[in-house]
Amino acid sequence: MTDLLGPSTGSPGPALPPVRASEGLRLGWIRRLWPVLAPQRGVVVTSFLVGLVSLSISVAVPTIVGVTIDDAIASTAQPLGPFLIALAVLAVARGVLSAGYRYGLYRTAYRVEVDLRTTLFRHYAGLSFSSFDRLQTGQLLSRAQSDVRSVQLYLAVAPLILTAIISFVLAIGVMLATSALLTLVAVIALPGVYAVGVALRNRLFPLSWIIQGRQAEVTGVVEESVAGVRVVQSCAAEDRQLRAMATAARRLRWANVEQGRIRARLAPLLENLPRIGSVLVLLVGGWLVIDGRLEIGAIVAFNAYIVLLQVPFRFLGFFLILGQRARASAERIFEILDEQPEITDPEVPLEPVARDGRIELRDVRFGYGDGPDLLRGVDLVVEAGETVAIVGATGSGKSTLARLLCRYYDPRSGAVLLDGVDLRDQTVEQVRRSVVVVPDEPFLFAASLLENLAYGRPDLVPGDDTVPDEILRAAEAVDAAGFVEAAAEGWSTPVGERGATLSGGQRQRLALGRALLVDPEVLVLDDATSAIDVQVEARIHRALTTIRANRTLVLIAHRLSTITLASRVVLLDDGVIVASGTHAELLAGVPRYREILASSVAEDHEPAVDADGGATP
Repeated sequence: MTDLLGPSTGSPGPALPPVRASEGLRLGWIRRLWPVLAPQRGVVVTSFLVGLVSLSISVAVPTIVGVTIDDAIASTAQPLGPFLIALAVLAVARGVLSAGYRYGLYRTAYRVEVDLRTTLFRHYAGLSFSSFDRLQTGQLLSRAQSDVRSVQLYLAVAPLILTAIISFVLAIGVMLATSALLTLVAVIALPGVYAVGVALRNRLFPLSWIIQGRQAEVTGVVEESVAGVRVVQSCAAEDRQLRAMATAARRLRWANVEQGRIRARLAPLLENLPRIGSVLVLLVGGWLVIDGRLEIGAIVAFNAYIVLLQVPFRFLGFFLILGQRARASAERIFEILDEQPEITDPEVPLEPVARDGRIELRDVRFGYGDGPDLLRGVDLVVEAGETVAIVGATGSGKSTLARLLCRYYDPRSGAVLLDGVDLRDQTVEQVRRSVVVVPDEPFLFAASLLENLAYGRPDLVPGDDTVPDEILRAAEAVDAAGFVEAAAEGWSTPVGERGATLSGGQRQRLALGRALLVDPEVLVLDDATSAIDVQVEARIHRALTTIRANRTLVLIAHRLSTITLASRVVLLDDGVIVASGTHAELLAGVPRYREILASSVAEDHEPAVDADGGATP
């Protein structure tokens, strides 16, 4: 069984508390990452200390080589063997230590990547629906993938560059002890290297932000094209999507080429300016040796140290590029982490005296974003155990009302109460365990029939091939047992991406069964049986009332067959409740109700055929 139905056995990782944008700029992105970095500090410190020992050996080797040349080769004052043994031992020790500290640093970087990605995903899960209304899926995917990877790569490489810088400082110290003049000659080009590095950094950071953003654009086009492939193909819009992809790819290409152009101009300077020191060391050092003021071994050692001096600068351009890209990626990640959910738990949540499923809306007004009110002063009471149908024309606010009932959104004014307590005074989990909405286009995971049906109750998933009675009863209640038994692999049959291998009616029945297993007090069916034929729909409703007689049912409906299943009908028109009563009462006394039913019947005039073979009259 996959992790789809239960939490991962690994640690979810530490949280990154969001801060205000201005505060985030003052803190710096590395400091904001500290909650994720802190648990790894022991491994980092140990690895870094091991790295220091390794680089100390690297700094000591040129001096030993110089002494070997002077004492064992040039003057033969000392035997050569001990020097060779010492160099061999140092080489082995350095190799082992280098492997150890690199392993520790990379291991830490990948752990940080896991924790950061988990933190980001956890934040996604806590965002309100209003945030997802504004944020593109491709942008969210890009931040969780390429942006996190950019930060991880920088964290893996940065300590290696830091050890190289420390080796630079140690090498300078040894060189000064040998010859101050020759050291000055060796580092004469470093101010120029610093100036080029600053110029490279200043040019790369804005481009790094652009590149990450345009990578997200490409991801977004790919995600939409793949997710909507059936719409694309049915509209013969493949060329249009290809053009959109080509445009996004060209925009990304321009930014990458511009970055490459800057690197081609400045990176060679950054890497080769220190080589001027090598030429000058040979020139001045040779003069000092001829003058008898320096030994030949010192010249050899100095040339080796110049190589150590060049290492940080050789990778400085690459490091700056990684740093600027990581900074841009981190800021994009924090841009999402600073997105505050609008739907939050109260500090002191209230628990209703009894969970009966009574719903009350008091003068509710609501609209999306900055748009106009779609619900305007709605007052409604649905008693516990009552079955109510909400009827209205397209755009009247029926689905919006359903979203308020399970607190996907909060009203702009007024209140939505469940069992006498305002939803805002209860925890989100309390509300959504008590109120479950089944939409007309349910989402199914790319998993088995069993995993999708039992998604809300992972405790019911068996460890063997047996299927619990609760799952079987839920499947029978929603008339899904037949097509499950007929499936190639039974309950283990995969449903494909978003349930692509199932018909619309089968997907709706699985979603109904999934909601039924959660056993909520209030079940809201938002046209959730629109793809199911009327006979099956009637059997499902009878089964629902049989399994739990006092369950509150709210039917967002337009089909007459669904409406007649309700004991009361509420007519919603242009965001206002204009009538309430039985179907017969509204049909006889409310012209607007008859108009809406007539238009619905006209839309559904041609019979729809369910994939199981049943016809919808």
